[in-house]
Amino acid sequence: MEKSYKDAISELNYKVLELTTLYEISKRLGASIDPKVTLGSILEILSENMGMRRGTLTLIDPDTKQLYIELGHGLTAEEKGRGVYKIGEGITGRVVETGEPIIVPDVGREPLFLNRTRSRGDISRENISFICVPVNVKGETIGVLSVDRLFTDRSIALEEDVRVLTIVASLIGQAITISKVVELERKSFIKEKMSLQRELKSPYRFANIVFQSEKMREILDAAWRVSQSKATVLLRGESGTGKELIARAIHYHSKRCDKPFIGVNCAAIPDTLIESDLFGHEKGAFTGAMQAKRGRFELADSGTLFLDEIGDIPLSTQVKLLRVLQEKRFERVGGTKSITVDVRIIAATNKNLEEAVMRGDFREDLYYRLNVVPIRIPPLRGRKEDIPPLVGHFLQIYNEENGREIKISNEALDTLLMHDWPGNVRELENCVERMIVMARNEIIMAEDVPINIETSLVPGNPHEKNRHSLIKTLDRTVEEIEKERILEALKRCGYVQAKAARQLGITPRQIGYKIKKYGLGEGNS
Repeated sequence: MEKSYKDAISELNYKVLELTTLYEISKRLGASIDPKVTLGSILEILSENMGMRRGTLTLIDPDTKQLYIELGHGLTAEEKGRGVYKIGEGITGRVVETGEPIIVPDVGREPLFLNRTRSRGDISRENISFICVPVNVKGETIGVLSVDRLFTDRSIALEEDVRVLTIVASLIGQAITISKVVELERKSFIKEKMSLQRELKSPYRFANIVFQSEKMREILDAAWRVSQSKATVLLRGESGTGKELIARAIHYHSKRCDKPFIGVNCAAIPDTLIESDLFGHEKGAFTGAMQAKRGRFELADSGTLFLDEIGDIPLSTQVKLLRVLQEKRFERVGGTKSITVDVRIIAATNKNLEEAVMRGDFREDLYYRLNVVPIRIPPLRGRKEDIPPLVGHFLQIYNEENGREIKISNEALDTLLMHDWPGNVRELENCVERMIVMARNEIIMAEDVPINIETSLVPGNPHEKNRHSLIKTLDRTVEEIEKERILEALKRCGYVQAKAARQLGITPRQIGYKIKKYGLGEGNS
């Protein structure tokens, strides 16, 4: 029997509507890689364009293996919460189990239709058809797409709707697949990022701080204990002793290790700008403030703020700093809105704050607020047994950086040990770098050391009478390092002395003497 003109027009209109609907759905899916952003709008399009009511996307929970409603157009949160099925249970569970679409022409007459959401009222009185199609990903059914059809006009067969929904379900499956791939890549990126962050943080681990003296051992023990607390720390010591290194180690061993570490040198910022730098400013707060700016406190929120050279902060800023430490809130320069932050403070200074308080240059109440846990780092001249391992550490760094294999002689090391190092570890590091860059030979000799030790040994200098006792105290440290270097070279070279001597930059006669001195024969090592 030939189709009537009316049926032909109706079918044509349906085809146009179908193509329009699929086009709009494709556009929505292409607009975002997050299915949660797009799938809700897809169900809305099916409702508005095709008259498919209560569109529902039901997915399998990979842990419980139960079906739950991920999205439901026109369903309340309570109705969605009731839509939980086991695989094989009801129409929804049966579609997942078989992987085949199911059409229910009249839900009021179908015993398998459970109406678990109870969103349809009295289904026996409504002319509702239910269509449910599987959502597949790589041949596996991960859920179903279902809709209600209220038919007053039976001109379009339900099979046509099944075909349209099957195409839409396929598009949804592709979107979910892409989403999973992106999520895996995101997790991989985060894992790689965390790995890189750990690598960046590794120099600041207590275990990687180079030292040998008992003084530094006590300091690092105190720093480790305070790192496990929320207490404010005041690091004291001369410039170049490594206060920032200790501050970073405290941060990266604390519970805030994955949060920001923000450092600010209070002495390097002009008095007129330090308040803006610490607390930020609003647009138009002063000449040149073209836009609002977040300060260091906001940037360090939930992390650690390191205030270096705190003794140089002006009195006008000390008042506001004290308020932040007490109340954990402040206002930007030119602003009235209070900003609350959770920041751990680690301060450092090379000044005598007690004298500054007596002179009135530093607020006494701020001093006590900062001086909760003081840690005093001694100068390098007070822990000279740390010089040999530090020299070895810097030799390794700058040899690698400059592509060289420079070594240092015992005489040159003795020269370094006799220097007072007013610039502390920073001066020693610069000295080692300079020696490697300027070295003409493979071994640095005493005459290659770019410091004037004689200035420390002029008549009347109190260090002169301590020279021989100092060298005697450190002889054992130097010998231990030398013994270890020779033993490592011998092991690498299979105890071939000539080869080990070449690696160490000494003569076979010298290495033979050292082996005898330290008892490093193959059987004695």
